[in-house]
Amino acid sequence: MNERLSAVLAALREKRGVEYADIRVHDITEESISTENQKVQDLSTSRSHGYGIRVFSDGALGFAASQDFARMQDTAEHALEIARASRPVRKSPVRLADKETVVDHYSTPIEVDPFTVSRGEKLDLLFSAEEQMREHAALFRTEGSMNFRREDKTFADTEGSHITQRLYESGGGISAYAVGEGDMQQRSYPSSFRGNHATAGYEFVRDLQLVENAARTAEEAAALIAATECPSGHFDIVIDSSQLTLQIHESVGHPVELDRVLGYEAGMAGESFLRPDMIDFHYGSEHVNIVADATVPGGLGTFGYDDEGVEAQKVDIVREGRFKGFLTSRDTAAELHQLSNGTARADGWGRIPIVRMTNINLLPGNSSFSELIGGIEYGLYLHSNKSWSIDDRRLNFQFACEIAYEISDGRLTGRIFKNPIYTGITPEFWRSCDAVGDENQWQMFGTPNCGKGEPMQVAHVGHGSAPSRFRNVKVGVSDVE
Repeated sequence: MNERLSAVLAALREKRGVEYADIRVHDITEESISTENQKVQDLSTSRSHGYGIRVFSDGALGFAASQDFARMQDTAEHALEIARASRPVRKSPVRLADKETVVDHYSTPIEVDPFTVSRGEKLDLLFSAEEQMREHAALFRTEGSMNFRREDKTFADTEGSHITQRLYESGGGISAYAVGEGDMQQRSYPSSFRGNHATAGYEFVRDLQLVENAARTAEEAAALIAATECPSGHFDIVIDSSQLTLQIHESVGHPVELDRVLGYEAGMAGESFLRPDMIDFHYGSEHVNIVADATVPGGLGTFGYDDEGVEAQKVDIVREGRFKGFLTSRDTAAELHQLSNGTARADGWGRIPIVRMTNINLLPGNSSFSELIGGIEYGLYLHSNKSWSIDDRRLNFQFACEIAYEISDGRLTGRIFKNPIYTGITPEFWRSCDAVGDENQWQMFGTPNCGKGEPMQVAHVGHGSAPSRFRNVKVGVSDVE
């Protein structure tokens, strides 16, 4: 394989005179397991193996992909033809920022290869969790799921880089649904939308303790049926890490993708309110420190090198409330006369790398949970996302959560509310943050279903945070206090 890649790249460089070319080979194996009401719903394994070739000629890009490895040279010629055909309609020449030439291998650190664990053991764990949920509450539906992924990638380019990677992902979760009084309520663990995921082995799923948390999950779902609707008004709130994951994702992660800012990406969920000249913009309060970190252990957006051969990095996005920089690829970084910070990824061999989030993390502060709650006379503690909406500039948002816990006189009262919704405007919201939980509460959550691009690509990204406090946030859909 290495000789074949080298031969194709040499022919493009020496015989065809291209400015730059690279080849990515992806071999992806995925396993999906899900149960519902203690019956198997999905038990599948899939594999996708192929390669994609990018060619830059006379400032234009061509891309072609195939699963026929015997015809790799023909695929490269096809990519070159596309680049030449694109030349007359380009707006300006595509330029690539410089990068280092690298020969290396990276592998996700794991303890237990998830593909060596029997399906029987995995199903037994999900069935046991469902059984515990049903023993502790009268439920309409229970669900469990696990997902595993192994990706072997090879990257080679005309600049001399040759990089191999083996990336593992593991994750799972459970959900309980209660029905009554014309209503249905859901509680999820450890997070909604199929739980939590990480770059790790099967040990991560075992450490989730799905069975041990099943009873509480079920009891809260049942209790929400009889709970009062969440009040409307402006409240001081504490948001849990599971919900902050989506808040960070939608109102920080997407708007700082430079291809959105430059207008390259607008078809899937729009552009961004940010512009290249907004460095040091007042994005949040002094308590808000956010990084893009593709190196943090276990993050779902953790890897060794991106799909342009740029090494994984940790870079500032917001420091003490001030906006510091974008997520970039080689072509977008060149527009700002910068180097790429390694965030170009494709979801497989048949797609072109585009700017994607890595792990967009809110760094821990110095407040304990009791201090976060203790600073609120009357307010709410919001947990687990139920739905979301945000405009195509990433400014106006609305998020619904599964549950709200009442806070009064600095303490959780034990009372819960159902159907909490909060709304805001991105910079105003982050400026209202006046405390962030400490490192003992800091937790990573993985998002394996981030959609972007046309044709759409699904990225696997991560977000770390601790529970955080926000002042005077609008809750509910009316202005009644």
